[in-house]
Amino acid sequence: MHHSNWFSQIGFMLLFSLISITLYASKRTKNIPYVSPSVVPNADPERHLLDVYAPNRKPATALPVVVFIHGGNWNSGNKNTYWFIGRRLAKQNVVAVLINYQLSPNVMVPAMADDCARAVQWTAQHIGEYGGDPNRIYVMGHSAGGGLAALLTTDDELFTRIGIAKNPVKGAILDDPAGINMYDYLLEMKYPDDKKYLLPFGKDPAGWKAASPLFKVRAGLPPMLLYTGERTYPSIIDGTKALRDKLQVAGVKHQYRDLPGKKHVPMVTQLFWKRNIIYRDLLALVKGTL
Repeated sequence: MHHSNWFSQIGFMLLFSLISITLYASKRTKNIPYVSPSVVPNADPERHLLDVYAPNRKPATALPVVVFIHGGNWNSGNKNTYWFIGRRLAKQNVVAVLINYQLSPNVMVPAMADDCARAVQWTAQHIGEYGGDPNRIYVMGHSAGGGLAALLTTDDELFTRIGIAKNPVKGAILDDPAGINMYDYLLEMKYPDDKKYLLPFGKDPAGWKAASPLFKVRAGLPPMLLYTGERTYPSIIDGTKALRDKLQVAGVKHQYRDLPGKKHVPMVTQLFWKRNIIYRDLLALVKGTL
């Protein structure tokens, strides 16, 4: 009896070690501040933080980098929820940066986009220390985070304002992105609770347009991967298809997939699975084989 207990303990320890090795083929560096109070006087101790996920083994050559921006209707969400995206990317030899940003009602969307730009700036300056290539930074986001990722890709002023002459974003992965065209959406006010979006987007139609990536599309933008769930919100489908059409006209390299049967939240939870179609496309994009 004593021996069988001992053997079962050893078995459990071996199993646990195997699970640990499988789960933690990557190193997570948590809660790095990406703005300094000397630069941003109102630096937020919780929202101006990011996590870096990198493979345990230092690569021979610098790896591509994906900055992931969480969703949450512009008023909620946290990088910690999406740890699995960091782990899955690191396991596939991509350095992942998961960021927090300030939320409504404390700030409006332009300030959120500024936060995201500063997180990308931090990444460009420091990601070499984690095995990442500062010249291969891609942005990715779900829902509101998808809209912010699209803004980073299309609005160079976000970077010139903080002293970066050339937009460092080399491509975008937009997963069921929200806020692509808030201008037309807020003009229509089609749904009963749409007034709540006046909090993050303000009451000025010029501001809605300025915060909508759709109106910033032009020739010469980096490639974009667009995804919508077949059963997601109609406004997300409409906005993403309008973005696809504009990218087409501008001659910007892009790919659009409508994923059968998927609702809005499963569009991000599916990223728990390493062999997910979005990861397969993402790897092709960051390795330049798309």
